[in-house]
Amino acid sequence: MRGHRLALGWMLALAGGAPLHAQSAPAAASTVNAVDLPTVSVSGVQPGPGLWKISRGGHVMWVLGLVPAMPAQVQWRSDDVAAAIAGSQELLEPPHAEFEVKAGFFAKLFLLPSAYAARKNEDGRRLQEVLPAPLYQRWLALKARFIGHDNGIERWRPMFAAMELEKRARNAYGLTGDAGVRKAVDALAEQHGVPRIHADYKVVIEHPRDALKAFRKAGPQDVECFARTLDSVEHDLPAMSARADAWAVGDVEALRGMPDSQARDACVQALSAAGFARQLGMADVPAKVVATWVAAAREALITHQQTFALLPIDELLRPGPYLQALRADGDTIEAPDDAGPEAGEASPAKPASGG
Repeated sequence: MRGHRLALGWMLALAGGAPLHAQSAPAAASTVNAVDLPTVSVSGVQPGPGLWKISRGGHVMWVLGLVPAMPAQVQWRSDDVAAAIAGSQELLEPPHAEFEVKAGFFAKLFLLPSAYAARKNEDGRRLQEVLPAPLYQRWLALKARFIGHDNGIERWRPMFAAMELEKRARNAYGLTGDAGVRKAVDALAEQHGVPRIHADYKVVIEHPRDALKAFRKAGPQDVECFARTLDSVEHDLPAMSARADAWAVGDVEALRGMPDSQARDACVQALSAAGFARQLGMADVPAKVVATWVAAAREALITHQQTFALLPIDELLRPGPYLQALRADGDTIEAPDDAGPEAGEASPAKPASGG
């Protein structure tokens, strides 16, 4: 959930932690049946999908697509990925927004209460008071199913309550993040002496107290984000389990046939259009994240004979801005299931010169 990650990264930065639209009618209410959750069927050691191949002249970039959730029981290992990393001169990390607060340690310490208070609704209002009644009833059903009794969360802003619900629901479905894959990729890069390049777009919050005030006064109209996240929990999470299984066994064709969630775009839109984002010059953060990664990819394709890169798999399966920008440069892009040589079959050997 990219919108959720942007919100969480911003709040963590203001709280001294590590870096990391207008309201519309909510979706129609739906019934949540108290049935057994589907189990993730894939377990054990799995290879994941093949690699996307981006070519520019004689230079190649191999790209592994990441899913936001993996089956918790899966151990990932790919010989193709290991060979591609071993033959690369650079590992390009996935796109990321890093939030940096211009404040000393003690200033950040004093900001903690204010940052966590900004997570709550103004005037101590509860979710029941800020949400349409049908949407609140959906929330109560899902909260009972995945969170249980928790009065404190009832005072959170809708976006942050939705973040917690989505996290708890993923755990219930036996899904985990992509940390295992990222850790394995980083270990392979270290083993083969391949430098890791972080193409982070850094957002510097010069005046954190003013930023918190702006957020509380003109924060995101996040009811649409909340509604779409409930949609995701009700309908997308079962599909996410299937997507996680398909990713684990490398079934790219199946992944193409599984629709992406609308929750992400709704949450990014809510954040970007908020008054605080415009006041702080953060309205264009999503576009800047794309531009920063694409610039690093272009540099790698010019400089290195072979590069290994990571991107969210949805950016590879659909005509997203990352591949669109590289294709506009004249680069050739081949998916693992394209006709012709498979992406993982012919990783060039690492040249002796390293350049």
